[in-house]
Amino acid sequence: MGTSLNEILSFNDSFVKFKQYEPFITSKYPDKKSVILTCMDTRLVELLPKAMNMRNGDVKIVKSAGAQVSHPFGAIMRSILVAVYELKADEVYVIGHHDCGMSAIDPEVMIGHMVERGISEEIIDTVKYSGIDIVEWLRGFGDVSTSVLKSVDLIRNHPLMPKMTPVHGLVIDPNTGKLDLLADGNIYLEDTSNIQK
Repeated sequence: MGTSLNEILSFNDSFVKFKQYEPFITSKYPDKKSVILTCMDTRLVELLPKAMNMRNGDVKIVKSAGAQVSHPFGAIMRSILVAVYELKADEVYVIGHHDCGMSAIDPEVMIGHMVERGISEEIIDTVKYSGIDIVEWLRGFGDVSTSVLKSVDLIRNHPLMPKMTPVHGLVIDPNTGKLDLLADGNIYLEDTSNIQK
């Protein structure tokens, strides 16, 4: 089985030696004061920031399979809260994409792939007996818009999220970069403040 590690390290030596990092120097605080939760899809690595006019240093980007917050107190939500409270982000974007691999995940098939690659049935059973519903944990989603709105709702209503933080939901086309707005967090905040008056 091949690995790209040596190739990466060789390139990195040259990258540092010739100071190719200089155009990317910035601070740890996002200039556009935003945090984006998006999918780990390879098509979005460069496309998403370019489609949003984001450059190095503009935003914090958190990635997960399907741009999902699968647990309200998991690592993804913690990262968003760190960005908001400690790294000066004051706006959240949840951006899913069309043709997402998570929409086609079959947990049973994936568990079969785990077994094929050496994970024993005993280990899988141990996970199940530990109280983890592994099938549900691995389950994808049927509709990307519904999934994005579910994550937006979880973030927006999280007990530790500041209530006046706009949380937006969008879907991007991984071929063209076109963004479709599903939830404007600013309108939600305006509607909420009108209800409270």
